[in-house]
Amino acid sequence: MLNKKQFTVLQILTSSDRQLSQRKIAAQAQMSVGSVNRILDEFKTAGLYDGSSITEAGYQALEPYRVKRAVILAAGFGDRLMPITLNTPKPLIRVNGMRIIDTMLDALYQKDIRDIYIVRGYLKEQFDQLLYKYPTIHFIDNDDYKETNNISSILKAQDLLANCYVMEGDLIIKNPDLIQKYQYESNYLGVPVERTDDWCFTVNNKKVITGVVVGGINCYHMYGISYWTEEDGGKLSRHIQEVYDAPGGKERFWDLVPLQYHSSDYSVHIRECSFDDIIEIDTFKELTMVDSAYLR
Repeated sequence: MLNKKQFTVLQILTSSDRQLSQRKIAAQAQMSVGSVNRILDEFKTAGLYDGSSITEAGYQALEPYRVKRAVILAAGFGDRLMPITLNTPKPLIRVNGMRIIDTMLDALYQKDIRDIYIVRGYLKEQFDQLLYKYPTIHFIDNDDYKETNNISSILKAQDLLANCYVMEGDLIIKNPDLIQKYQYESNYLGVPVERTDDWCFTVNNKKVITGVVVGGINCYHMYGISYWTEEDGGKLSRHIQEVYDAPGGKERFWDLVPLQYHSSDYSVHIRECSFDDIIEIDTFKELTMVDSAYLR
């Protein structure tokens, strides 16, 4: 098994088509050049790296960390985007010519993650059009979306959460490299901010999420893309069912299951990104700010 620093360096080696200098690897890994040199020497000794590129043994060492699948939650109505969503599910809205969900699917396909499940509900038949471009996707119908919060959607996919990305279906991925072929630990995407009135994470000095709240200072703006290891995905399946079956459980946000109701059972890290990497469109006004064609 790899430690986290070894994993980070080995993943960087797989993500480039050309040989990277130790200084560039160190910059990407946010490590010292000395640490990178030491790890590369360890890789050479173990036969994972030949001095210029990763070896077959190196790829085999990464295999336990391969992302197996993705679940995209796309069942909701999107009432704050009225009237656009009257006839079109929010994930299928076109922004600057591209459907919102295509930015996620393209990023997943680019990293060879083809086992993709879309949980659909509102105007669900319209999602069939995606099969022409993405023939490997699967659909899971959630006919309970009108009476429940998004916990009912994740519940429909509860047996698929091991080694899995869970993604909100209304996010525009501007940087496809937000999606990686390998992941070391369970994590959520977040942007470091001085202040926000939106959902955000608090973290400890090891960048482990300690809380999720609405509004905060010196915290991380929350984005709905997370990854769950095999172990955590198995726990999540059980805990989602427990919360859903509890009084008031159907009205819960699913994210609160591992981050609040069962937080002691998980160690979920923050994975930093920037506002240039991803966009979340919640309202019609926000849509017009991104695509002025909707003003006409």
